[in-house]
Amino acid sequence: QLQLVESGGALVHPGGSLRLSCVASGGTFAHYAITWFRRPPGKEREGVSCISKSGGVTNDASSVKGRFTISRVNTRNTVYLEINNLKPEDTATYYCAAEPRRATEDCTLSTDNMFHWGKGTLVIVSP
Repeated sequence: QLQLVESGGALVHPGGSLRLSCVASGGTFAHYAITWFRRPPGKEREGVSCISKSGGVTNDASSVKGRFTISRVNTRNTVYLEINNLKPEDTATYYCAAEPRRATEDCTLSTDNMFHWGKGTLVIVSP
């Protein structure tokens, strides 16, 4: 069973940058597309960035396009989310999730087919 652990959340000032990590264990990491979700306080969870199993396909939500960059290193079982020019509205708990994609090089920002979830890492953006 794939297990995911997020890290890298912190309290940062607006305009700052962070790199979040999602480290997997217990499964064949390269068989999964990975999606980063976030849940702002009092709001619904939303998918922000995803990456296909080999890293060839990525997709970002329009709300974060140009500021968020997702990448992965399969030899390290790790997916990264680089966040630049942080804004107060980026304050949220960030989760990574894994979708089985053995046959296709694609990813999704939807929660529908996520099989495994991490417990999240908290990002607070405040002056």
